[in-house]
Amino acid sequence: MKLSEVKEILSTLNNVTFQLENGTFVPEHFHVTEVGMITKHFIDCGGVIRTEKVVNFQLWNANDYDHRLKPTKLLNIIQLSEEKLGIEDAEVEVEYQSQTIGKYDLDFIENYFVLKNKTTACLAEDACGIPVEKQKKNLSELTNKQSCTPNSGCC
Repeated sequence: MKLSEVKEILSTLNNVTFQLENGTFVPEHFHVTEVGMITKHFIDCGGVIRTEKVVNFQLWNANDYDHRLKPTKLLNIIQLSEEKLGIEDAEVEVEYQSQTIGKYDLDFIENYFVLKNKTTACLAEDACGIPVEKQKKNLSELTNKQSCTPNSGCC
């Protein structure tokens, strides 16, 4: 989800609620302790130089039970970050600590921002020698020409 989408959604909400993909809610007394732009400049295993940029929100579960972050307050923090830091309209990544600090993609379902689990991937599979996954077929889809018979040498 891009920052512009987050801002658009925030303008329609009464409360800001985050939920993990497993259904667990981030405690409602969380704080957004950082809004920033993260630039990752790296080389992949195929030798290609890459640059990725994300807008980063850091959520912190504070012991401050008397305050709750309102959408207008988060919009103000975002606008200040755009003005002072020159943040671009990039994909939003959220840092949140459960057992360790996790990085999550962001989605919006019903009335909640959902922290979507991220996964790693090889960006240069063709250069790494990773075998192409074989196409799976159901036995019922095979014709007699594709079938092997015992001692035919096809297996």
